[in-house]
Amino acid sequence: MPTICHFEIPFDEVGRAQKFYTELFGWKIEKDPNMDYWVIDTGDPGKGVCGGMMKRQVPEQQILNYIDVPSVEESLAKVEELGGKTVMAKTPVPGMGWFGVCLDTENNAFGLWETDEKAK
Repeated sequence: MPTICHFEIPFDEVGRAQKFYTELFGWKIEKDPNMDYWVIDTGDPGKGVCGGMMKRQVPEQQILNYIDVPSVEESLAKVEELGGKTVMAKTPVPGMGWFGVCLDTENNAFGLWETDEKAK
């Protein structure tokens, strides 16, 4: 069954956001050396979901949860079929997988994630 596998927190000022979440929850937050992205380790891998932080792209951008699915493409089609909308089409994260972003019927955003080390 698809489950939440990742979350993203947008920031306006990385140092301020990093300090806030580190002091509040004790999360370990480090910059990814390969991209403009900060990886969040929430601690206990058996209990929590890890995530990331990135520069806010648009003023209304909020925290986004990603759901692990077998196929982003098929899930995006089903979102549309059920009355939702695709905000970002299937997009590669090279060497890691694919993602897409959607809106549900209530205008809530969520992401879809498909692991695929061959993604380019």
